[in-house]
Amino acid sequence: MTQYVALLRGINVGSGNRIGMADLRRIVTDLGHEDVKTYLQSGNVVFGAEPGAGKGGAPGPDRLATAIRKAVADELGVDVPVLVRSGAELAALAAENPYLKSERDETKLLVAFLAGAPATDKAAELTVPGTDTAEFTLAGREIYLHYPDGFGRTKFSNAYLEKQLGTVSTTRNWKTVRALAELAAD
Repeated sequence: MTQYVALLRGINVGSGNRIGMADLRRIVTDLGHEDVKTYLQSGNVVFGAEPGAGKGGAPGPDRLATAIRKAVADELGVDVPVLVRSGAELAALAAENPYLKSERDETKLLVAFLAGAPATDKAAELTVPGTDTAEFTLAGREIYLHYPDGFGRTKFSNAYLEKQLGTVSTTRNWKTVRALAELAAD
């Protein structure tokens, strides 16, 4: 069985896109997946999938993401992007953060998960706006983020990344990334 993590974008923030985690666990379980767990209330789901298990045939991250998105939209009326990473991908990501050695305050570290690797020209043009002190390292479909002055007032936000890179993005803080990697390792 392969462990996966599904990251739903924009769940339970503000007044829109409200989803109960019990409903989310039920939906992912009903798709044929096992050992389904959620983390926090922000659309993080860890689950196991066997090759060929679940509705729709053999799992792959894109197929899993599409199935979860469709099921959530059909059953709950909430249509949001879903990004899926394997447990192995999360473990590697958690082990390779380039800012861990220089930043002691892990609340200033985040990861932006991208739906796909950005086009080479867009990736090369990505810069931190204005006098913002944020730092970033693009690593394929993820961006390690370091906010020395905190994340609260930065212009280098998830919306900015989506606009600049032309791809869907969802951001998680470092504590959540580590917790999801641990849950997906079980």
